[in-house]
Amino acid sequence: MSESTPITPDPNPSEVLDSVANNPSEKAMASADRSAKTRQLLGMKGAASGETSIWKIRLQLMKPITWIPLIWGVVCGAASSGNYTWTLENVLKVATCMLLAGPLMTGYTQILNDYYDREIDAINEPYRPIPSGAIPLPQVIIQIWVLLIAGIALAFALDVWSGHEFPTITAIAIIGSFIAYIYSAPPLKLKQNGWLGSYALGASYITLPWSTGHALFGDLNSTIVILTMFYSLAGLGIAIVNDFKSVEGDRQLGLQSLPVMFGITTAAWICVVTIDVFQGLIAAYLVSIHENLYATILVLLIIPQITLQDMYFLRDPVKNDVKYQASAQPFLVLGMLVTGLALGHAGI
Repeated sequence: MSESTPITPDPNPSEVLDSVANNPSEKAMASADRSAKTRQLLGMKGAASGETSIWKIRLQLMKPITWIPLIWGVVCGAASSGNYTWTLENVLKVATCMLLAGPLMTGYTQILNDYYDREIDAINEPYRPIPSGAIPLPQVIIQIWVLLIAGIALAFALDVWSGHEFPTITAIAIIGSFIAYIYSAPPLKLKQNGWLGSYALGASYITLPWSTGHALFGDLNSTIVILTMFYSLAGLGIAIVNDFKSVEGDRQLGLQSLPVMFGITTAAWICVVTIDVFQGLIAAYLVSIHENLYATILVLLIIPQITLQDMYFLRDPVKNDVKYQASAQPFLVLGMLVTGLALGHAGI
């Protein structure tokens, strides 16, 4: 048996630690690595592959960053009902509805989209769980079905909890899941058409969760549905923003997103015009129902969006799409809540 060489402890370990701590390149690399892993977990662009935990991979597939608008839409719908009060039961109802709209139905939608977009993602986002090979396709399919069945079951439970004679929330969940399917899957694959796909996405992010939140506490009526579908034309602009990150893959595979159809510059202008004009028309509607204060607040929330569009998005939509959304979308979603409060106050 040979002698092993003794390991001599470093007599000055603090110097080694100081060397690492004072090396800006190593600190920058560590910070970038953490940022990339966080972006991967949330489902954002510019992420990194290499995750081994199956539960984190499943969460990555569900893209938690995309849950936020739908969760917020539920809040706006509760506000527009005019019947929400701060009781424990109502808070629990809203929280359950947020679970339905976010992790379950949006999670189902995102995984379904990733499943059918795996060839495009291999070009645009090869670090995503499916194109990177982090999870087998049969497991992806199982997760899609689990989320869909759980979502529809929870929607029915909310209908029972709310005492609905007609299962309104269940119907919305079924409609939403069908739209998600035809948006991503052939033969229809709505996302192949820039206009239809972007509007379907915008309506899914505004009309569906808003209607669900409204139905939770009030009677869902045609006025609310039509208004939120109109508001979804502003959401169409937000949906177009998402197309800029995948323009190269869309071109190669023949998908007719608006940036592919019209070019980067024209599509960017279409995007900002739809976002601003249709919010402005909603403000005009609020004036018409004598909700002038809410209309004024909504207009004031549109102004910084226009400013940020000029600062970031119109100058380089491909490079600045994430930066623009992070800075401008808070004003858009606050405007949605203002509109919901106005409709609730007016008793629409």
